[in-house]
Amino acid sequence: MLDINTLPNNVEGLKRLVIEHHAAAKAKDIELREQRMVIEHLRFQLAKLRRARFGQSSEQLEGAGQLPMTFEELRAAVAEAQRQAEAVPEIPAAQTPKGKPVRRKKLPEHFERIPLLLEPEACACPDCGGTLKELGKDEAEILEVKTVTFKVTKVIRPKKRCVKCATIVQAPAPSRPIQKSFAGASLLALVLTWKYGFALPLYRQCQIFAHAGLTLSRTTLMQWVGGSADLLGPLVAALAKYVLSASNINGDDTPFRVLAPGTGKTKRGHMWTYVRDGTAWGSTDPPAVWYQYSPTWHAKHPLKHLARFTGKLQADGYAGFEALFIPSSPGVPARVEEISCWAHSRRYFFELYVAVKSPTAKEALDRIGALYQVEDYIRGCSPEDRRAARQKYAVPLLDAMHAWMVETVSQLDSKSNLAIAFNYSLNRWEALCRYTQDGRLEIDNTIAERSIRGMGIGRRNFLFFGSDSGGERAAIIYSLVETCKLNNIDPQRYLQYVLERIADHPINRINELLPWNVADKLNQPEQVTKALAA
Repeated sequence: MLDINTLPNNVEGLKRLVIEHHAAAKAKDIELREQRMVIEHLRFQLAKLRRARFGQSSEQLEGAGQLPMTFEELRAAVAEAQRQAEAVPEIPAAQTPKGKPVRRKKLPEHFERIPLLLEPEACACPDCGGTLKELGKDEAEILEVKTVTFKVTKVIRPKKRCVKCATIVQAPAPSRPIQKSFAGASLLALVLTWKYGFALPLYRQCQIFAHAGLTLSRTTLMQWVGGSADLLGPLVAALAKYVLSASNINGDDTPFRVLAPGTGKTKRGHMWTYVRDGTAWGSTDPPAVWYQYSPTWHAKHPLKHLARFTGKLQADGYAGFEALFIPSSPGVPARVEEISCWAHSRRYFFELYVAVKSPTAKEALDRIGALYQVEDYIRGCSPEDRRAARQKYAVPLLDAMHAWMVETVSQLDSKSNLAIAFNYSLNRWEALCRYTQDGRLEIDNTIAERSIRGMGIGRRNFLFFGSDSGGERAAIIYSLVETCKLNNIDPQRYLQYVLERIADHPINRINELLPWNVADKLNQPEQVTKALAA
């Protein structure tokens, strides 16, 4: 606190004192502003972590459905409902409408039917002793289930000897999916589908088999998985060529924990996904997905995966993809064109709005929501119609949004979370708008994110891969299982068909065993196809 007796009497001294106090006050203001930014950032991070740990995964805004009631509103609503119920006149018993009979869905026709005929115990009328005549019958179905049952195919190969020259003749032994293993194709297909299709760890499968009377060790099942993956590797290589031959694909990655040998700890590996799917615009090409495992998150891995790809790649803002988008020489377009994802841009504003209820973030969400309304309108249309509608409706919205973002971000502190959200979109604005120029592209990368959803369930169930080679095997099996799901094909039925034939199949005709090429040979019931498509 200043003392008037200590103040200088000359003007120069007073000016110097004012300047010093002004500089100190300015420094205090800067310090307070930085502290407020730190507090705001920590609050945002805390809200984000709370939502990740305890909140819902959906990014739907509040108010999109029915608004939640307070306790008082709920109590008032219950009282009003009771009052209205008491005011309704009671219906006499004779006028009470009878309930409609419950009509259950008919059980699938391809299920085995075992008739159980129940004849009356008496052969004559219990009242007068007269002869009984057929009047009709009532039928009802009871659904039963068998636990896992096994059958053993006993291969018998008689030896025959020529009576003249003593030559021994015997039929050749049938090939097996895995040499010197007693596991048949149907059993291997079951193990693979349970593990990678339904996220059932191998140790649980051992327990299920033990209940059926078969004792198997987890090591045995691991050897079966490894042998099957080696056998299916060439088929997945053909699947990769098909995926990368598309003009546009979607890419993403997800982390996996992997056991680090000799440490007793886990490290972090990554599973990469590349999807070819044109069902949104009516493509007749079958959809497919190709997975690749890498022990690190280094950029060299996606560069290696996409070394032979030429076209448009829609992905998130991962910096490792950026080398793909750089032209090899000046004046030559890049081999891969970047298509950014509006869902990732929207996520920045959504997290801000959920954490701090920022009105600016809410306006950004509303503007992005208008773009998605255009996509709802053109879903299922041809590429030409989709492009025309986007040029007419989405492009003006994007132009207005860009002007608003530029003006708004200029008024924000560059280090604030809101500025970071705006700059994420503005820094890749051209790539975000490219979807409006091609009707085969999507507004976001949901196709790729959807392809890794099944692996997320498995990650929670079996916790980690046992080794890097385990991750590579998983990538092979996941590629076939998830591609079957995209084409509404039962993975177990398909894997059994392939494992029965692939050992003897010519390698130069491996494309013949891709899921869509054998779909009509699997004898898959129509009900199964409909259930997979639902």
